Amino acid sequence: MNDQHNPEFKPTKTVPNTHVDLSDIINLFDLEKRAAEIMTKMAYEYVASGAADELTVRWNRESLDNLKLNPSVLRDVSQLDTRISLFGDELPYPILIAPTAFHKIMHPEGELATARGAGVASATYVISSFTTTPLEEIAEVATQPLWFQLYVQDDRSLVKDLVQKAEAVGCRALCVTVDTPVPGIRNRQDRVNFRLPDEVKAPYMHGLGDQKKLLTWADIDWLNSFSNIPVLLKGILNPADAEQAVQAGVSGIIVSNHSGRNLDTVPATIDVLPGIANQVNKRVPLLMDGGIRRGTDVLKALAQGADAVLVGKPVCFGLACGGADGVSKVMTILRTEFELAMTLTGRTTIASIDRSVIWKPA
Repeated sequence: MNDQHNPEFKPTKTVPNTHVDLSDIINLFDLEKRAAEIMTKMAYEYVASGAADELTVRWNRESLDNLKLNPSVLRDVSQLDTRISLFGDELPYPILIAPTAFHKIMHPEGELATARGAGVASATYVISSFTTTPLEEIAEVATQPLWFQLYVQDDRSLVKDLVQKAEAVGCRALCVTVDTPVPGIRNRQDRVNFRLPDEVKAPYMHGLGDQKKLLTWADIDWLNSFSNIPVLLKGILNPADAEQAVQAGVSGIIVSNHSGRNLDTVPATIDVLPGIANQVNKRVPLLMDGGIRRGTDVLKALAQGADAVLVGKPVCFGLACGGADGVSKVMTILRTEFELAMTLTGRTTIASIDRSVIWKPA
């Protein structure tokens, strides 16, 4: 399934191609194959790669694939309701655009195209701290809710200013990444000598993430003390950490292994999700990312306790292939597949998706 590990599956272009026919793209795996053909090798390796031997990257997919569904038949599935509510906003379906970095290496319009594509697809977009476009410019073109993902850097005054800037432009939530005190071992990135082109800048981050981002629970208390928007912690894999997050007063948790990009051999997010859901027990919203490629994956994540999922790498591939149109195509494919999965398992509302959707041997 993961064609990027096939030696015949190599990006062939040296400059981004912004004119790609998307009409024959049927699923997200098709889209990655197309992206590999038109992205620069450096950009493709940046998006597709994981940490070290990429075992966690593979497990994210394998664990989702290995979960079997348990459909119920002869249900009235003539009407579906996929709406959810998060922090006062009603989302038409439970799939968000995850924060990913450096969109201008994938498409000349960068994060502006991502925001426009999110608008067409009625999707919430979580902007990365490593955006290559200023927040106010993204907000100007956005027509759907924006969230902001935060790396806490050493200069806390700059961090506070950035949080307040995100609030000022209308971001509705703050996702604090807590699993990256240092970057992981990324051999594929190193082999292509990844660096930003001279004309591409990340205005809110310096040193391209090489500096340590050391934070503790005291910093979460500090962020909560002045943030006027909900604070979520992104990168929780441990039920004990989830409990401490709830006790610290965070507004939500994102179960994430950084898409397998930091510490290799940590478990797939779908595998740790049920234990964290049991611990949190619906006290705060629980989101999950990592390996989502099919509508059935979304269904499985919700059945295992997530309130919503986030999708990252496919959005980058869609952006590379078609700008805003490619981004909206990714989200539309996933939304359509999710609705079909609900219909075929006999579930018509989000509330009806529980662990009975997952098949268990007798």
